[in-house]
Amino acid sequence: MSQNQTEEIQLEDKLEDITGITCIYVPVQDVYESVQWYRTNLGCRQPKAHEPVKPGSGIAILRFPDQEDKLPGVGLRQTVPAMFLIQSNAEGGRLGFTGNNGERVPVGCFITPRIQELFDRFIENGVRIASEIPESRECGPTFKFYDLDGNLWEVWQP
Repeated sequence: MSQNQTEEIQLEDKLEDITGITCIYVPVQDVYESVQWYRTNLGCRQPKAHEPVKPGSGIAILRFPDQEDKLPGVGLRQTVPAMFLIQSNAEGGRLGFTGNNGERVPVGCFITPRIQELFDRFIENGVRIASEIPESRECGPTFKFYDLDGNLWEVWQP
């Protein structure tokens, strides 16, 4: 038996240590303004159990519920981690990094069933787009964009 096969068997027999991701921390300069931006452009909502964010707030929790405010479970509309918008000065850095090829890489990718509609809405709303939707991409169309604070994200339609 090879070492890889032995490692696979050991992993299968081991209890799960990590079972998912619960949240993503997003640095923003103005939490209130960022909540409005994410609501308008991505349809995020604050969980009903939390106090609404007001100007001057230092943190906000956002989710991606369906139209009936239910958190989805499986399929194309999978449960995604909550986004915690945390007040942070720009000197603290923003999400995204530069890969070895010199290109800026997003730190997260959202899923959509209607990428062209989302792209058009972003253009209409003045969202800073970092890449166009490629014509024919083997794993499905994508595009990159920046939020208000320069955090780089990607959208994918499988």
